[in-house]
Amino acid sequence: MARRYNPAMARWLAHLVVITLFVAGIAAACTRVHPDWNWSGIWDYRQKFVQGWVTTVGISLAALVFAMLVGLVVAVMLRSRMALVEAVGRVYVEAIRGTPLLVQLLIGFYVVASAVGLENRYVVGVLVLALFAGAYMAEIFRGGLDAIPAAQLDSARAIGLTPAQAFRLVVLPQAVRIVLPSIAGQLVSLIKDSSLLSVIAISEFTLAAQEVNAFTFSTLESYLPLAAGYLLLTLPLATLSRWLERRFRYEAA
Repeated sequence: MARRYNPAMARWLAHLVVITLFVAGIAAACTRVHPDWNWSGIWDYRQKFVQGWVTTVGISLAALVFAMLVGLVVAVMLRSRMALVEAVGRVYVEAIRGTPLLVQLLIGFYVVASAVGLENRYVVGVLVLALFAGAYMAEIFRGGLDAIPAAQLDSARAIGLTPAQAFRLVVLPQAVRIVLPSIAGQLVSLIKDSSLLSVIAISEFTLAAQEVNAFTFSTLESYLPLAAGYLLLTLPLATLSRWLERRFRYEAA
């Protein structure tokens, strides 16, 4: 009896083959151009890598929480009928999305934080990352809110709900389900963006690799664990994003 074709298993095997070939190609290239490795020196600083990785995870998660709050508030502002409120939200979104995060970090820490007496680099880093990601979250949430038919809001009003109750109980839960895959994808970008926090001397993952490189003079050996550590964070999140997209697209059908 012929074995039934399994599309899911075929996709997993195809991915495994591609990954194996990719890793083998990178390994062969590295061995060819840099045959003498100094992994023993890198191993001596393994604790620094672990501490930097944990710091990156903590900062990214904290920034994501604040970014979601900022994004939701700004999304409501963008949909406001009051011209001034909408203008504030739009200027914020365009200013943040139109300037590099590196510049925002430098201005946020050395100018704004210094002016208000905020000296904690980690707090400043989380806030700047949250404001940066919040601009993108605002557009994600706005798209989710716009996807909800106005008839549902009218129906909620017809059964006696106030505008605030209709938004909180009817519109917002549906919008959140729509934007969840995009939020998961934004977290992947947020984790990678956190690497720029090294410019304000936050001891996150990238700065740990830079310091190990300075101590050992082993550049590739220092940065290959950095790439592996970020993949360890981003690949599960990318998988979660695709799973959420498939799940909620199916339920909406």
